[in-house]
Amino acid sequence: MSDEAVWVMFGLAAVTFLGVSFVVAPYGRHAREGFGPTMPARWGWVLMESPAVFALLFFFFTGPAPMQPAALALLGVWLLHYLHRTFVFPFRMRADGKTMPVFIAALAIGFNLFNAYLNGRWLSAEGRYPASWLMDARFLGGTALFLAGFGLNLWADGVLRRLRAPGETGYRVPSGGLYEYVSCPNYLGELLEWAGFALAAWSLAGLAFFAYTVANLAPRARAHHRWYHEKFPDYPRSRKALVPFLW
Repeated sequence: MSDEAVWVMFGLAAVTFLGVSFVVAPYGRHAREGFGPTMPARWGWVLMESPAVFALLFFFFTGPAPMQPAALALLGVWLLHYLHRTFVFPFRMRADGKTMPVFIAALAIGFNLFNAYLNGRWLSAEGRYPASWLMDARFLGGTALFLAGFGLNLWADGVLRRLRAPGETGYRVPSGGLYEYVSCPNYLGELLEWAGFALAAWSLAGLAFFAYTVANLAPRARAHHRWYHEKFPDYPRSRKALVPFLW
């Protein structure tokens, strides 16, 4: 894996941050017309997240050293997120009748292929983890942070899913737990996941992925926060967008 490819990811993060800061990606609650052909949202999620599973496995197991115990553990951490995101989350989300632009799915597929290449090759070729890495403070702390973020993400998605009864449409204000402090604890959970992965892997590829995640989710959290205030006049003024008490 070349250093140039990793810096491309950092550059992509900068471009994405600027782009989505000015134009909110048109899916979910921000869906709107004028962005070309659409597809069912549920299958769009499956399609666009699949490369993060299958391409990562391909790049990992075709590398020269795929069987290091620590690398396998990091692979398991990665798959914990993406198997859920690809094969569980889309079928639990309230997506009946909802669509997303095909080009959004296409962009996500391209990103996930590139990201799978960067991190899959690092874990199987660039990373050289001794057996002792499984007990290293960076691996243990990073894995704990990842699991905490994963749990937060699952909890926050569950709260949103339970806001509406079956067949009910529209949006409501979530409450309880971290929803009392931020509008998007699901995004905060995902940021904690990939910060933890970058720490556990101790890799530039993992750090670049975390930087991209921040660049993509922070502006969207701000857009969600603004949307809540516009739609619900009594929305709590003390609640922040993404980081409790700060932002």
